[in-house]
Amino acid sequence: MGMSAMTGVTHLVFSCGLVACAVQALDGLPDPLKLASGERLKSPEEWAQKRRPEVLELFRTHVYGRAPVGRPDDLKFEAAPAVEAMDGKALRKDVSILFSGPGGKGRIRLLLFVPKNKTKPAPVFLLICHRGADNIDPTRKVRSPFWPAETLIERGYAAAAFHINDVDPDKNDGFKDGVHKLFDQGARGPDAWGTLGSWAWGASRCMDYLETDPDIDAKRCAVVGHSRGGKAALWCGAQDERFALPISNESGGTGAQLARMKRGEVRAITKYFPYWFCEKYKSYADKEDDLPVDQHELIALMAPRLVYVASAELDQYSHPQGELQACVEASAVYAFLGQTGLSDTSPAKADTPIHGGRIGYHMRAGKHDMTEYDWKCFIDFADGHWRTAK
Repeated sequence: MGMSAMTGVTHLVFSCGLVACAVQALDGLPDPLKLASGERLKSPEEWAQKRRPEVLELFRTHVYGRAPVGRPDDLKFEAAPAVEAMDGKALRKDVSILFSGPGGKGRIRLLLFVPKNKTKPAPVFLLICHRGADNIDPTRKVRSPFWPAETLIERGYAAAAFHINDVDPDKNDGFKDGVHKLFDQGARGPDAWGTLGSWAWGASRCMDYLETDPDIDAKRCAVVGHSRGGKAALWCGAQDERFALPISNESGGTGAQLARMKRGEVRAITKYFPYWFCEKYKSYADKEDDLPVDQHELIALMAPRLVYVASAELDQYSHPQGELQACVEASAVYAFLGQTGLSDTSPAKADTPIHGGRIGYHMRAGKHDMTEYDWKCFIDFADGHWRTAK
C-alpha cells in the first residue's frame, strides 16, 4: 500500500476475498490541510483554530445538518439504585436522561455496567444501538455478541448503551417523532439535522451523564456504532471532542467510506434513507465530485484523538476499499499534528489489525455484522493506547 499525502493519487492494494484488489487513484479529493481561502496550513494551531471548524461546518451544511440545541438547560439524570450483575463481577445502573423542548419532554435510558471491584474509575465503551433492544438486554438473559458487556467488564471496562428509539426512531416519519418533535421549530431548512445527527446528539447527552459518574473515567470514553450506528458514532466524535475514541464498524457510505470511490452512493443512500441527512445532501446525487468534503475529512476531525475504523472482507456494500483509503488519507492530518495515523501501509489482510498509530483499522473475515472479534480488536486498541490492564 503506497501513499502520497493528500495529493489525490493514493494507491492501495489489499486482500479482498481470494484475490488482491487494487484501489484506483483518486483525483480531486478535498485537502483537509488547505483553508477555504486556498492557503495551506502552517501550524497545528491553525488546524485547531481555523481549518477544523471550517471542515466541521461543511459537514453540517452539506451532509449531516446542524442540531438546533446542544445540552438542554433543564437536562437532569435520575438513576435507580445500582444492583449486582454478572455473578457479582459488575454493578448495573439504569439511568434516565431527562430533558424537554418546545415540543414536550424526552427521555433517554442509559444502561451502564461497571466493574464492581475496580479501585479507580473505569474507562467506558458507549454503544449506539440500532438493532433490537434484546441486543442490550439489561437482565443478561440474552447475551448478544453485538454488545458483549461481560467481555468489557472482564477486560476492565465499563459497558454503556442506549437505544436509538429513545432519541429518534429509524423511519421516514417526516421528523414528527423523537427529538425532532421536541426541538425543531418552524420550517426545516436545507441544513436541518437528520436522524443520524439526532443519534449523535443522544450519545453526547449520555456523555453528559458519564462525566458525572464517579465510577467512570470520562476522559477515556469510546463511542461505538455499527453500520448506520457507525455513521452516527463518527459524526458524534467529530463534533464532541470529549469522546476519546470514536469507533466505526462497517459504516460504509457517508460513514468511513470515501464518497468519491463508490459512484452512485449518494444517490442510493439519499433515495432509501433521505431522513438520515440534511436536505442539502441529496443535491450531490451522482455529483460526488461537487461535494466540498469527503469522508477522510470526517475521520481527520478526530485528530489528534484516537479513532477506529473496522471493515468486513465480504461486506462490499460498506466498501472496505473506500474505508481503508479514507484512513490513509486522514493520516496526513495526524502527521501534520506530529502523530502517526494509520501505522501500517503494507497490504491489508483479513483478521490482521493495524493498531500502532492513532487510527486503528481491521478488516474482519466474513459479512456485515459486529462480532466478538470486532470488539476484541476495539478493546485491544484501547488497551494499547490507554494502558488498561487486561
